[in-house]
Amino acid sequence: MRTTIKDIAKAAGVAHTTVSRALNRDPVISAKTTKRIQALARDMGYVPNVVARNFRSNRTKAIGMVLTTITDPFLSRIVEGVEQAAYDAGYSLFVSTSHEDPKREMAIIRELSQRRVDALIIASMWVSSVYGGELKRIRIPTVLINHAMEAHNIRYVTIDDCKSALEATNYLIELGHTRIGFVKSSDRPSGYVNNRLVGWERALKAAGLPHDDQLVVSPEGHNDFERGRGALQAVMDSKVTAIFCYNDLIALGLLKACHDHGVRVPTDLSVMGFDGLEQAQQIAPTLTTMSQPQAYMGQLATKMALNLVQGREKVESIEIPTQLIARESTRKL
Repeated sequence: MRTTIKDIAKAAGVAHTTVSRALNRDPVISAKTTKRIQALARDMGYVPNVVARNFRSNRTKAIGMVLTTITDPFLSRIVEGVEQAAYDAGYSLFVSTSHEDPKREMAIIRELSQRRVDALIIASMWVSSVYGGELKRIRIPTVLINHAMEAHNIRYVTIDDCKSALEATNYLIELGHTRIGFVKSSDRPSGYVNNRLVGWERALKAAGLPHDDQLVVSPEGHNDFERGRGALQAVMDSKVTAIFCYNDLIALGLLKACHDHGVRVPTDLSVMGFDGLEQAQQIAPTLTTMSQPQAYMGQLATKMALNLVQGREKVESIEIPTQLIARESTRKL
């Protein structure tokens, strides 16, 4: 049986209100009595009833987080940031994954809402694209990561995909490349892919470089790494000297295919990624990439969510900058 405050009160020979105050370090209770009751509570294995306490305060001290998948290292780093910030604030974190199913994501959000989490953090591009209207109607403070949508209870932490892709492509142009390709991801909403695609196109147009359909590669595969591996033949057929990949996982898959088929990087082909995964600097050649501060994004989203919970005024959405990290996978022509 669980030890209760009444059990401690009986053992200590005091009123249960005295025990309650002592456990909460109420200065009304003497230091000597507080110390004795807290020691007795430890000896008796007393565990506070957090659910009851939170019910009285109308708070659960819990944050719900929704992901498309936990296997993506980019999302894993975001979760680390959310978890640390939640822990620092004394909050529990419940993480659920949808396996890239928008209906399942929305069902998870409804369930978390019913469980009365204090806030939601959604690191998914699908649910806000498909169920944006319903998401706005959920009366829980919500922060989206990498999707710009706002309502009275929704804020976001994101980057400028178009601007970042333009900067990445301009870097390849500055290296002397005049035929630069783009590898897409087929399992993202078109808006996300298109924003980076538009940045790539704008950089080529501004530089007066040719742009044709053969430069855009859309490989199939079960995940982005496999799509990158499957993109090699089309990339080589397009006669490019440099390729900009939608994300690092695609770029890592492409690097693996280059290694397996004797394509020298960066001598035969310069490869650029996007995200700044740790794995990008753990391979040979190391990967040039546009880096997003993933853990920081998670921490920032959590702090924003908790500010919304506390009713803070002027909790504003944030667009954070990316950083170009030049490594061994690209070279000057």
